[in-house]
Amino acid sequence: MTALQDPPPVPASRARAGARPATLYAQLAEQVQAAGLMRRRLGFYGATAAAVVGTTAGAWVAFALLGDSWWQLAVAAVLAVTSAQFGFLAHDAAHRQVFASHGANAWAARLLAGVGAGLSVGWWTGKHNRHHSGPNQVGRDPDIAPGVLVFDPADAGSRSGVVGRWFLARQGWAFFPLLLLEGLQLHVAGLRELLTRADLPHRRLELGIIGARLVGFLVAVLVVLPPGKAAAFVAVQLGLFGLLMGGAFAPNHKGMPIVPAGTRVDFLSRQVLMSRNIDGGRVTDIAMGGLNYQIEHHLFPSMARPDLRHAQPLVRQFCADHGVPYTQTSLVGSYGIVVRYLNRVGLGERNPFTCPLVQQTRA
Repeated sequence: MTALQDPPPVPASRARAGARPATLYAQLAEQVQAAGLMRRRLGFYGATAAAVVGTTAGAWVAFALLGDSWWQLAVAAVLAVTSAQFGFLAHDAAHRQVFASHGANAWAARLLAGVGAGLSVGWWTGKHNRHHSGPNQVGRDPDIAPGVLVFDPADAGSRSGVVGRWFLARQGWAFFPLLLLEGLQLHVAGLRELLTRADLPHRRLELGIIGARLVGFLVAVLVVLPPGKAAAFVAVQLGLFGLLMGGAFAPNHKGMPIVPAGTRVDFLSRQVLMSRNIDGGRVTDIAMGGLNYQIEHHLFPSMARPDLRHAQPLVRQFCADHGVPYTQTSLVGSYGIVVRYLNRVGLGERNPFTCPLVQQTRA
């Protein structure tokens, strides 16, 4: 598995006051290092993994004891939550946040994602690397490529037919209901890549792990529950899992400026201007897997999750000192932004959120 990439290091000797934008990141990185915010946090990850594994095991014990009961839907909800938490842990390990060793992180990510969530890290890593290298940039970020929904106003004219145009004009309202299918989509996309791409590292192993996990889950459900309850159990688990995963990723970039293809942007501006942080306390931190500190995560992808909250005031002040807009809002407010943005894109409004860098260039 190819590790998720960090920004290239910049020699500290170049980080001086009055430096060009390309060296501003070096100044910030120097401050973050001096604050001790890039250390490993094995205690946090060990305790978190133990809690998630223990909760998952307890849910399966409850599943076996409850038997044929509609209360099993509560168990399905718990398993959706723990699957999402396994996904967040795999994300952190893939970003080399957990161990000092690249190999240890890669195997931890592979096992956490495959066994815990039924997801392929081999497929996801390449996609996520492209997102980190060019968030919200046309032609680079796969997360804004047109699909069921359109994220770039330039793609709004690609839909034809009365039904397609009607849906596009209201696509914002469909975004969160569609997230109920995101869990299924993640499983299907990972398996499709593993089956068709022979170049993915440890492809057969991942296929075996994920196949055993998904088949074992379905067999266990069908053995204990009659078909109707089994279908409801799977629907709740998959739907809530997708909603939790998509609900954690969606607020971070959707509705932020779209960067035209070919635009050159310095690293600090690229990561800060196209990202959005979410207000909240420890509950939000857990529910979003630390992704509510999206700006800090994009600036320092290998920073351990618990240190993101400590880096936030330092990064925010640095941005204020250097005139770099830093965006933060509430979770509910961010969801409203996403819905309004998608509807405006669907109506064909051009550049509903114009990139500040493009504005500066035009000026």
